[in-house]
Amino acid sequence: MYKLKATIIKDIRILLRDKVGIALMFVMPIILVVIVTSIQNSTFQLVNKNRIAMMVCNRDTGKLSTQLIKSIDKIGMFKMISIPKSESEEAIKNRMRGKDALLAIVIPADYTQKITAKAKNVSGKALNSFGLQGDTASKKISVNPLTMYFQPILQQSYRFSINGALRSALQIVESRETLRQLYFAINEKPLPEALEKDLLNNQTNINEVPVSISGGTIMPNASQHNVPAWTIFAMFFIIISLGGSVVREKLSGSFIRLKTLPTDFMVALISKQITYLGVTVLQAAVIFSMGIWLFPLIGLPALNLPSDYFALLVVTLVCGWCAVSYAICMGVYAHTQEQANGFGAVSIVILAAIGGLLVPSFAMPDGFKTIAVISPLHWSIEAYYRLFLEGGKLKDVIPNLLPLLGITVLIQLAAYIGLKKKNLI
Repeated sequence: MYKLKATIIKDIRILLRDKVGIALMFVMPIILVVIVTSIQNSTFQLVNKNRIAMMVCNRDTGKLSTQLIKSIDKIGMFKMISIPKSESEEAIKNRMRGKDALLAIVIPADYTQKITAKAKNVSGKALNSFGLQGDTASKKISVNPLTMYFQPILQQSYRFSINGALRSALQIVESRETLRQLYFAINEKPLPEALEKDLLNNQTNINEVPVSISGGTIMPNASQHNVPAWTIFAMFFIIISLGGSVVREKLSGSFIRLKTLPTDFMVALISKQITYLGVTVLQAAVIFSMGIWLFPLIGLPALNLPSDYFALLVVTLVCGWCAVSYAICMGVYAHTQEQANGFGAVSIVILAAIGGLLVPSFAMPDGFKTIAVISPLHWSIEAYYRLFLEGGKLKDVIPNLLPLLGITVLIQLAAYIGLKKKNLI
């Protein structure tokens, strides 16, 4: 026990001298979690706060184009900027190149005329189907499409959302005009405003209920998603310090000297694992504390810890042990400190990507969903999400911890085989 204690003290002193490693293990993850959570929180609140600037060039002089603009504005996604109807296509593009707006729509000059004609035609067909006399056009009436210009920086998925919002506004205007024409054809008087509102706004509400293990109904926020993910990322980035430490001791001959001393080499390995496991737990404690107390002070949603603190500790310890094992294994097989740092850092990013930290697992192609199971970060994030997002208990994370422990044992075995081949033990 005395030898283990002395070795741990030695490892702690070595760690404290590694200022760059400490910065990468604590400062970098803290900055990362604050930035990513802030960006994602802004995305979550886009509809309520951060509207997208949209230029509107209305070349139509009728009332329906005005109603369309009001309908788009009511959606709440856009900050409407009116530009002259005489604006040319090139002038609109130049405005957008100057970053005046990310989007621009052009309403064609005959929009009201065509929508009114189309509504009369549809109402006439409806009357004919009822056995009444209705006017219908001899040929199909086509409405000239709106033109939407967009900055290429808008991702395709985001453009789909914008397209859906604009289509909803168009549908409202067209449906309203069709109802007016149909009512007028039957009663020969305008559709009462109160009845129009009842017909158009008679929608069924949607209640959003998160399906959690605990049965709770608390909606998850950006902090619940990001803090656990980047805590895992921070844990595995101890490879910069621990992997480099293993390489330095190999190159300096420390492992060989240990074989000549009256002590077991495994004491040195256990010492490193205990020391750096403590570091990973400290990383988790620091980042979780930031989420609880600092985030509300800077306008971010507070992190809500799971109700089962013991399960949270167990998951953190298992994730930390896997991260420590991976770092030691990389240090064993690397020939230089640069190899350990470079390959280790890149491999962590790759494992994070396929494991679901950078892109959610459900959004990945089927092939990547299959290979995600080989990433220890995948099982780590699934265990944390089961606690943070679903309100699970210890028994609920066992299916995630068992594969993670299996991967950890394999990594430990690989490190032992590597040390054996190099005659270091």
